[in-house]
Amino acid sequence: MWMYLGLLAALFLGLHNLCKKHAVQGNEVFPVLLGTVSSGFLFVGSFYVLSFIYPDYALAHGYHFQELSWQSHGFIFIKSIIMASSWVLAYQALKHLPITIVTPIRSAGPFFTFIGAIVIYKESPNPYQWIGFFLIIFSVLLYSKIGKKEGINFKSNKWIFAIIGATFLGASSGLYDKFLIQNLHLNPQTLQFWFCLYTILILLVILTITWFPYAKKRQAFKFRWSIIAVGILLQAADYFYFKALQDPEALIMLLSAIKRSQIIIAVVIGGVVFKEKNKRQKLIPLAGIMLGVFLILYSN
Repeated sequence: MWMYLGLLAALFLGLHNLCKKHAVQGNEVFPVLLGTVSSGFLFVGSFYVLSFIYPDYALAHGYHFQELSWQSHGFIFIKSIIMASSWVLAYQALKHLPITIVTPIRSAGPFFTFIGAIVIYKESPNPYQWIGFFLIIFSVLLYSKIGKKEGINFKSNKWIFAIIGATFLGASSGLYDKFLIQNLHLNPQTLQFWFCLYTILILLVILTITWFPYAKKRQAFKFRWSIIAVGILLQAADYFYFKALQDPEALIMLLSAIKRSQIIIAVVIGGVVFKEKNKRQKLIPLAGIMLGVFLILYSN
């Protein structure tokens, strides 16, 4: 069941990435990011309010919110710092790079998670899973060659380094999620609520320095419906992902790879919607990534 929950998370993540590309195109990145996190917070917050008004109903239907110790709040705040940093880098990169380049690089995230899962959680992959992970990495390298045809030099383009940094931080957060869910026994909605709140506070500090004082930047911001959609879709994806992690048998390295199947939506649909170049050539490394995911899923 945790694998199917992972696939549901991938579906919502794929739609989330398409809306995110629409939200940041020609727009101010930081207020867009604040808007998406805030809309997600309001979505989860509505259930938080309902759980206070109808506590018995919330408990019976699985969306009650836990009371947390200060220590638990501290652990969640650490996750907020990690993901806020990852999102700032990722949104900046997505604004300046094609979605058909950004998403495949992000798909290398399972490799970092894979190493962490072996070292930290002692998860043991079989030979086919090893092949699957290295196939994913090789396919991402193929994307770098295609990216050069679009005027993107992977060695000197700072946005490439930004998306690589965002990918590493995102993978670190994925490993940390397993600790929060399985060791601290946080339920998904409690983690989502406080994580969003702390991330909003961090982003407000960043915007106070980089955006609010500058009138031109404020005027350049364009509100779009996709900003709200990004926040809601991300919370839906996170909910199914955290539910999957609640299963003691769930392997974080495999779950991380399953989530990469979102790339089908980003490359195939995103390439058409945003009219990006070399779509057919990108299908070759796309097939490599999907084969890698297949080997991970069905090699047990």
